[in-house]
Order: sequence, then structure tokens, then C-alpha cells
Amino acid sequence: MSGRLLIVGAGGHGRVVADCAEATGQWSEIAFLDDAFPTLAESGGWRVVGTAADLPKMLNRYDACVVAFGNCRARVQMIERARQAGFAIPSIVHPTAVVSKRARIHAGAQLLAGSIVNCGSEIGPGCIVNTAATIDHDCKLDSGVHVCPGAHLAGDVHIGARTWFGIGAVARQGIRIGADVTVGAGAVCVTNIRDGVTVMGVPARERERRNDDV
Repeated sequence: MSGRLLIVGAGGHGRVVADCAEATGQWSEIAFLDDAFPTLAESGGWRVVGTAADLPKMLNRYDACVVAFGNCRARVQMIERARQAGFAIPSIVHPTAVVSKRARIHAGAQLLAGSIVNCGSEIGPGCIVNTAATIDHDCKLDSGVHVCPGAHLAGDVHIGARTWFGIGAVARQGIRIGADVTVGAGAVCVTNIRDGVTVMGVPARERERRNDDV
């Protein structure tokens, strides 16, 4: 075990990331920062040692930092704060993940239990490939993408930054999904999707804007 890891965000996803990091055997200590501190003093058996505002002063105690926020934009922003504070930003890869040696995994990515990333694919900074999700050949995920549990991308799919690709959703080979998109649970994406929209259904279609949408 080679270092001490700080995880920002002690919620359910944070505990999954901590469990994943522990399973790698690479860390002598794992702890959380969470804004519920000091009321929240531990999560899943790991200590909570401060809030997100305490990040810069933790550098003398921890070597590396990962961010376990579900919100894609907030995750990318916090990773940049950790980088500017001087932390190493590792990728976290569960021992049961299957990752081609010809795939490219960027800093801060999280590849969780049972996930698969095939040859030629690129997983951008701060991306999450969640439990049992699969990324086939030659896909590209831009920064901060979250591919939720059980979702599947066929070959040569490109997903833009900060997009949320919902649980059990699938994407046909060769399509392009824009930035800041929300793909609903179980959606089947068979055509290109423009930036900033929400799609759902089989096949996936843009949600109609309602009068109370802002």
C-alpha cells in the first residue's frame, strides 16, 4: 500500500468508491471530506475528516484525491480544485473491472466492479464507468461523463462532457451524444443527440419542454 487517499463526498457513491479503492490494495489510509462534517464523522467505516472547504489544508496528510459526486459538473469542478491544491488525481479501477491495455484511462476516472472498457476506448478525466457498465471498442467519453450501472455503449460511441447516461441505457454503435445531456434509465439511443437535452424511451427521444421547466 503506497499512499493516503482522500475522497470528497461521503454519500452512497463515495462509499462505493472507497470500497473500490480499498479493494485495489494501493492505499494505506482512506478518508472522506463531506459538508455534513462534523455531524457526520464516519461513513461505511471510513472516517470523515473535514468538509470540502478543508481540502487545501489536507495536502500535508493525504497524497491523492478523488471526487465522488454524482453531479457531473460539480465533480469536474472539484477535481480541478484538488489539482490546483497540489493533490495527485488517480484513477480508481476495481480489481474485477476488465480494461484493455489499449484503452486510455485519464486521471480521476472511476471504473467500478464488473465494468468493461474495450480496446481503443478513451475514458476522460473524472468519468465514472459504474457497476457492470460496458464500453466497447473505440468509444470516447469526454470529461465528467457518468455511465450508470448496467448501461452499455456499442463501438465507436462518443459522449460529450458532463453527460449522465442512465442506468440500463444503451447506445447503438457509431452515434454521437452531446455534452450536458441526460439519458434516462433504460433509454435506447439509436441516433445522434444534441447538447444539453434530456432523452428517454425506446427509441430515445427528447423530452418535451413543459411550462414549468426553467
